[in-house]
Amino acid sequence: MHPTLMDLLQQAGRLKAAGQMAQALSLYRQTQCWYPAEPVAQHNLAATLGDLGRHDEALVFAKAALGAGLDAPETWLVRARSELGLLDLASAAESYRRALALRPNLLAAQFEAAQLAWMSTGDSEHALVGLRQAEGRADADPMLAFVKAQAQEKMGDVRSARASLEPLVVRAGCTPVVLGYAAHLEALLGRPDAAISLAEACLRAAPGDPGAIEALTRARLAVGDGPGASEAAGHLVAAQPLNQHAIALQATAWRLTGDARYHDLYDYERLVASYRLSPPLGWVSLDAYIADLANELKAAHPFRAHPFGHSVRGGSQLPHVLSRPTPALSALAGALMAPIKRHLDRLGQGGDPLCRRNAGKARIQGDWSVWLWPGGHHVDHVHQEGWVSTACHIELPAVVGAGGREGWLRFGKPGIPVGWDMEAEHWVRPEPGRLVLFPSYMWHGTEPFRGELPRLTVACDLLPA
Repeated sequence: MHPTLMDLLQQAGRLKAAGQMAQALSLYRQTQCWYPAEPVAQHNLAATLGDLGRHDEALVFAKAALGAGLDAPETWLVRARSELGLLDLASAAESYRRALALRPNLLAAQFEAAQLAWMSTGDSEHALVGLRQAEGRADADPMLAFVKAQAQEKMGDVRSARASLEPLVVRAGCTPVVLGYAAHLEALLGRPDAAISLAEACLRAAPGDPGAIEALTRARLAVGDGPGASEAAGHLVAAQPLNQHAIALQATAWRLTGDARYHDLYDYERLVASYRLSPPLGWVSLDAYIADLANELKAAHPFRAHPFGHSVRGGSQLPHVLSRPTPALSALAGALMAPIKRHLDRLGQGGDPLCRRNAGKARIQGDWSVWLWPGGHHVDHVHQEGWVSTACHIELPAVVGAGGREGWLRFGKPGIPVGWDMEAEHWVRPEPGRLVLFPSYMWHGTEPFRGELPRLTVACDLLPA
């Protein structure tokens, strides 16, 4: 006798919540086999496959769940994500519409639908139409204002984002996440004292919460309070030792106070390196391989603007490129592994946040391609859930090698407001066919570039294997 459907789904859900995705997927598959007529089993299998980037399989089971009568907004959302992952943008937009017709207050769907509209058109007003319509309903969730503010910030309108958030901030019982986000926006707007006030309110509302501690750390950095920021960041790192953003905040506070420990974390000579790829089997030279790779990537990029919450400005970003079934892209993961292994061997082991996790092996956690247009750049950022991050340069405009630093990869400039200007400290000149590796906690971005030709890259995050 099989366990009940509910018991199986709860067990698989616990595995998924614990990050044991392979085991969760296996159990969801078994559940679907034992209960093939249950659309809930099909939905959960589809959602997990989608989380793993296996969008073609996810779409099959999402459609099966809908076809079996599970006309739920969450299932339309799973379907939309799979269609987006497969770059069927029109179908994804329609599935988001169906999800929101059933539940206008489905916040994740509102955020993702706005993002898709923005990436597809580059038109911020068009991207906000659905959110504004939902806000006008009598039963509107007040947190729609939070979603709208996030979208406005990511589209570059920080002032409007802060105005959208104000009705939530002044409400009785304002949630810590809203207070922390308001503090972040105030810092971006150059009002660090207001950021401190809101961050302190956030911490009072949620004592010991990592998100509240982070908000206070960022606010203290914005007012130039190095010792206070260092103290708060220390608590954050202690609570979340693998959080790369927390390590970056601690390092920034140490730089602000002149603490020598900063240079251990930002030892560019030791921790940043560049390696030339070898051409995969089937290509006679690296130049021939890179040319094919560039053509496949450019044919795959469908968007006109950057996704929300990412570093790209003046360009587009395409996720999951290593799983695309074209010849050069299919060969890229294998081509990356030799230089990755050389880098880990070069780093060795040690007591710092990077090397203490180094056992000589790594796995790819996430991958994407960025196509920057002339005038575009990456804002300075870190990769919060990574360990080692990479940038593989595929095609570059001539200006990158013209004597200045246009289009170069830069390190050390914080991507958040700090009490005094901290400039970049280290640069790497990109070259086609070279892979740059660096700690995920290290602030990095790119210098803007002029000209008429774009800048094409592939990147991925690594975790210890």
